[in-house]
Amino acid sequence: MSEESVSWRLRGTYFESCNCDPICPCRRIDGVPGGDSTHGECMGVLSWLIQEGNANGTDLSGMPVAVAMRYSDHEPGSPWTWVLYLDERATPEQRAALESIYTGRSGGDALKHFPWAWKASELVSVRTAEIEVDHTERRQWLRVRDHIAMRIRGRYPGTERVTCVIPGHEREGEELVADELRVEDGPLNFSFSGVCGYGAGFEYVG
Repeated sequence: MSEESVSWRLRGTYFESCNCDPICPCRRIDGVPGGDSTHGECMGVLSWLIQEGNANGTDLSGMPVAVAMRYSDHEPGSPWTWVLYLDERATPEQRAALESIYTGRSGGDALKHFPWAWKASELVSVRTAEIEVDHTERRQWLRVRDHIAMRIRGRYPGTERVTCVIPGHEREGEELVADELRVEDGPLNFSFSGVCGYGAGFEYVG
């Protein structure tokens, strides 16, 4: 079956962190669209924990997915440089389905929520790795062996309403503060603390 005819649905929880100051300026804040990154270059990690998922009969429930990324506001089109991480416990069918969805090749909501899927961006690698993740609210953490460590400290104390395009602006989320954000993977090599984070639910279909 061609990728264009793949039928898929994912639902679960999402959290991220990047090097911007909280509240991350790319968010929609009290309904007002955001702007450029705090420092002109965004470096971060995005993570999903799929609670229920299916792609053409392949069960994706329980699968974690992560993306490490960077982009510069000063590059024309601000293309993303990114790495996709899939869990080593996934079957070959699960990995193939998730790679197709998260690269945008399966279409659907990915083309609305994943900037790297609608921009001219560089996918450095799709890696299979040991992924450990906990999406406990306000205490989220993620480990991708040899590559990523990310840990949330708690909730940002402001009262603003924030939403993010990646889970979808129709879903309210919560601004967070990260204790640790570290990536070591080829062109993506950075470490920060006290920077912004975000948590929300997600539901995508295609």
